[in-house]
Amino acid sequence: MTKALDPKTERRLQRAIDIGERLIVIFLFAIFAERLFQTIHLRPYNILAIISEGFSVYLIVVRRAASAVTMRPLDWVAALIGTSLPMFVRAGGESVMPTAIGTAIMSAGLMLAIWAKASLRHSFGMAAANRGPVSGGPYRGIRHPMYAGYILVYVGFFLNNPLVWNIAIYASAIAFQVARIMAEERILTLDPKYADYRSQVRHRLVPGIF
Repeated sequence: MTKALDPKTERRLQRAIDIGERLIVIFLFAIFAERLFQTIHLRPYNILAIISEGFSVYLIVVRRAASAVTMRPLDWVAALIGTSLPMFVRAGGESVMPTAIGTAIMSAGLMLAIWAKASLRHSFGMAAANRGPVSGGPYRGIRHPMYAGYILVYVGFFLNNPLVWNIAIYASAIAFQVARIMAEERILTLDPKYADYRSQVRHRLVPGIF
């Protein structure tokens, strides 16, 4: 049986992980942004993907400390991969429909994600943690609107950049985002406030489906 860490050691470990997490996402975003910026003169709509990922990185950097953070390695792996994978997409390919449609879908997803993140404010994080349950804004309709916004951005970006590489990246990213949702709910449901919120808002990601 694995020996439990004493509280002081666990706090130090969580702090080290927290700092490492921030440094990793900043590094990956810098590479992602530099790569996509080179395509903006030909595909200006790609700026929406940069804004979407950049806002996530910003909120990870300024977030508040958590009252509870998952210590399961698989939860951290899902969070890191789910956050990082979308930064490996590439610009290219012939749009499968008018670029205005893909851009509109990306814009809708970006607005939803920003609305959700603005509602979370300093409660946003990468790995599953409890930084205070949020039930306002888009969280009144579904429990994870931020991820719904991400998926819309993925769909719009892919329609405008329909590479096999991109569909593989996004399909994998969505699978890991679902894993993040499940991990987050496992941690948050320990909080009576979130348990009550969950009983009122029935769907996680898509009303009537999931």
